[in-house]
Amino acid sequence: MKHMNSEVKEERTSNKKRIDLFLVPIVLIAAFLNLFKIWTDEYANAYYTAAVKSMLQSFHNFFYASFDPGGYVTIDKPPVVFWIQTISAKIFGFHGWSVILPQALAGIGSVLLLYVLVKRTFGVWAGRFAALAMALTPIVPAVSRTNNIDSMLVFTLLVATWMLFRAVRTAKFGWVLAAFAMIGVAFNMKMLQAYMVLPAFYVFYVVATKITWKKKISFLTTATVLMLAVSVSWAVVVDSTSADKRPYMGSSQTNSVLELAFGYNGINRLTGNTSVTGSSHKQPAQTQQQTASSETKQNSNSSADSSQSSNQRKSSSSQKMQAPGGGNQNGMFNTGNPGPFRLFQKGLSDQISWLLPFVIFSIVGLFAGVKFKGPYTTKQKESLFWLAWLLPVAIFFSIAGFFHQYYLIMLAPPIAAFAGAGAVALWSMYKQHNGWKSWLLPGGILTTAALQVYIMSPYVSSIGVAPIAGVGALGVILALVLAVRKQRKNSLTNYLGAAAMVVLLAMPAYWAMTPIIYGGNSMLPSAGPDSSSGMGGPPSTATNSKQSGFNGMQPPGSSSGNSSSNNQMQPPSGSSNGGQMPGGSSNNGQMQPPSGSSNSGEMQMPGGSSNNSQMPNSSSSKSSSSKRKSGGMNAEVNKKLLNYLTKNNTGEKYLFATTDSTSAAPYIIKTGEPVMAMGGFSGSDPILTVSKLKAMIKKGEVKYFYLSGMGKGGQSDVITWIKENSKEIPSSKWQSTSSSVQQGPSGNGALYEITLK
Repeated sequence: MKHMNSEVKEERTSNKKRIDLFLVPIVLIAAFLNLFKIWTDEYANAYYTAAVKSMLQSFHNFFYASFDPGGYVTIDKPPVVFWIQTISAKIFGFHGWSVILPQALAGIGSVLLLYVLVKRTFGVWAGRFAALAMALTPIVPAVSRTNNIDSMLVFTLLVATWMLFRAVRTAKFGWVLAAFAMIGVAFNMKMLQAYMVLPAFYVFYVVATKITWKKKISFLTTATVLMLAVSVSWAVVVDSTSADKRPYMGSSQTNSVLELAFGYNGINRLTGNTSVTGSSHKQPAQTQQQTASSETKQNSNSSADSSQSSNQRKSSSSQKMQAPGGGNQNGMFNTGNPGPFRLFQKGLSDQISWLLPFVIFSIVGLFAGVKFKGPYTTKQKESLFWLAWLLPVAIFFSIAGFFHQYYLIMLAPPIAAFAGAGAVALWSMYKQHNGWKSWLLPGGILTTAALQVYIMSPYVSSIGVAPIAGVGALGVILALVLAVRKQRKNSLTNYLGAAAMVVLLAMPAYWAMTPIIYGGNSMLPSAGPDSSSGMGGPPSTATNSKQSGFNGMQPPGSSSGNSSSNNQMQPPSGSSNGGQMPGGSSNNGQMQPPSGSSNSGEMQMPGGSSNNSQMPNSSSSKSSSSKRKSGGMNAEVNKKLLNYLTKNNTGEKYLFATTDSTSAAPYIIKTGEPVMAMGGFSGSDPILTVSKLKAMIKKGEVKYFYLSGMGKGGQSDVITWIKENSKEIPSSKWQSTSSSVQQGPSGNGALYEITLK
């Protein structure tokens, strides 16, 4: 107890010291990477931005995180992050940057928190290097520059970590409760993903606290109960509310938050069963790799020439997703093949793995000589915490059936912590000539430089040979020189060690800047020379690497220099199997039409939805505009359509109805008017029935319907009924005549009117 009290006094004394001047430039770097040019992203991820627009309009929408102002359906995540975004928009006004700002600040806050967590035990230089490694981990700023949830989630979990460390130092049970309650708050940000750190929390508390086993079990049990109570608090309130008094829970199949949390946003992420078809989450094994989540629907509108599409049909019977640049990748959205080396595969390695070899050497050094039964030093205990965070999360991403590249931000804190703590520990071992341990530093530098050369090699056409050769040569030279100079203690050796650290961080720093240099993608954020594509991985042969969509392919509604009547998706460069979109069945590279559709040109979108994702006929293309309308969808609205709907509205609640959220979101953002996404995000939620729709029409709640396909998963009957009982509005009254605008991938969108007495 005396020891703990002395630690508390030491901490208070440390807090009175002046600001670490070396930390200032690190924070400025983080601020630049996270904040610079976020004001150019006008709509960010339009799906979430539309929800913020809706949540600003009433407390009912705010509490339930309603996607639309009419309170028809929610977004597919819990509300806490969007509550924060809505408050930000209320304070600063509704803008793309105001909904991004909380995540950008959270990214900066994570850098500061990691500095505080590492510095106290491993020393100030360890804290500085850990903070810098966190700031320069490419996926961290890439995600923090969007209104996706993960940056705020990581910040919240680091706050919980700080509370846990304080609970151990002070031996106060209240801090244990606070730490686990904070994980419960994180659960209400992104559900089960927050629980990925629980092994670290349990292991660390058991090992680090000097209390009886009875108290450990009692305290952890109580804290876990509190965590679970906080976790399900919002879900229980929502699920216990009558369905007719709240929005439908988006992307669930039973209108239940708990089903969404533990099924679709939980276990199904591991198994890959993420299809939302309206009937079942189960899929045949051979198509599980081709499903996609409701949060990932992207639009693409690029055509293959007829000869190329013919070759595609003959080229492959495989249903694997082709990775950009050529290599076969089973994982959707370029997440690689499951296996022990998945994090070293292209598409993932350049997001998170730049320092992984150095981290492995650091772990060996930090745990060298540790006995299983202890006793353990504070450094060893905290190293165990970061290891218990790193390993389970790395294992999950190595075997998971479905995730996105930007989820890898969950690995950034333990990697950065080990990079900082390990740099100091390995340097100390090197200087002390401590047997085999003294070889860990040059070995870590050499293998890390080698991996970085491997990571960069597919990008030679984008970044050139010089940086790749430079990192490789400098890494080898510095490692060899340090090995030779092991017996010498002078300032030159110190400079060589510092230079090696700079070399290892140089290319991660460049990669972290790519969302600023090349533009980002708010729907599927990633880092790299093709960061605007949202696909990660080696660059494609697209002529404009800054365009949104898959590997530079044009989003619907944007101007294209090429056209084709076959309406097929252009496969990634080097593809041999046609570059099939996730969520659709394989047809050797052709995009599949929605179930029941007679139009073979319609693309099937991720999640199994039909090609409803196109905007109702954009009025103009602004791909070169200084205001970037990203989010994986064309955020322009068709002014002629909007004027027609506004002029002919006779008091209906909804401006119009459409199959999914992608068509609805830009109109909600632009007007603040209710627009009904009948099938939720992907168009496949079983929300609406024909009888319910009839009742809504009779009550005068909706009369206009914009349809671009047949719909799937419980919506096909509704779409069929609409078409059979409606009057189609002549396209001349609402379609844009601009020659620079394509009418969706297949040009088949139509506006219908229904009036029932």
